[in-house]
Amino acid sequence: MDVRWLGSAVDYATALELQEQTAAAVADGRAPETLLLLEHAPVYTIGRLRDQSSLGDRAALPFPVFEIQRGGQATYHGPGQHIGYPILDLRTRGKDLHAHLRGIEQALLDTCAALGVAASRRDGLTGVWTDRGKIASLGVGVKKWISLYGFALNVTAASLPPFLAITPCGLDHVRMTCLEHECGRSLDVRAVADLTEERLRAVFLG
Repeated sequence: MDVRWLGSAVDYATALELQEQTAAAVADGRAPETLLLLEHAPVYTIGRLRDQSSLGDRAALPFPVFEIQRGGQATYHGPGQHIGYPILDLRTRGKDLHAHLRGIEQALLDTCAALGVAASRRDGLTGVWTDRGKIASLGVGVKKWISLYGFALNVTAASLPPFLAITPCGLDHVRMTCLEHECGRSLDVRAVADLTEERLRAVFLG
């Protein structure tokens, strides 16, 4: 698996184009499976859904909105949040999108555990949670059975306030939390990304 750290404040459109180009290359055998790691410039995203009420008053949002081909309602990406896009060939992994999601969740659970944070799944809900709230969101898609999109893990306290402008993941009354709140100390997004890379490799490559 090729792993690339794209940096901080990455424009969403730029990262989306890179994902699509990489997925096409993986599908054609021109590139290995790839994990893109980054922080985004502030942006809201939502799947192409008829009901987009989770965005609230779209015109009043402080940052741009991107409609993308993933499952799920509105979420936020921005500084202090660790983003990961595993671009994997699901043709060799049983064409099982459910297993793909559960694998990402497991890697994030293992990352939290490595930092001393007790996190878990919740029945019927995709993502990773602690007693304080949701700490990681997932949204994936496939093209020719190559996976796109991925996860957002809230690392620093700075990642949380923009969620207040939306209904995160369309879940009423959901509370968002972050690793810094759970750990009680400052954390570096790149360092957390390194931990997550190790856990993703363990889950998907054995």
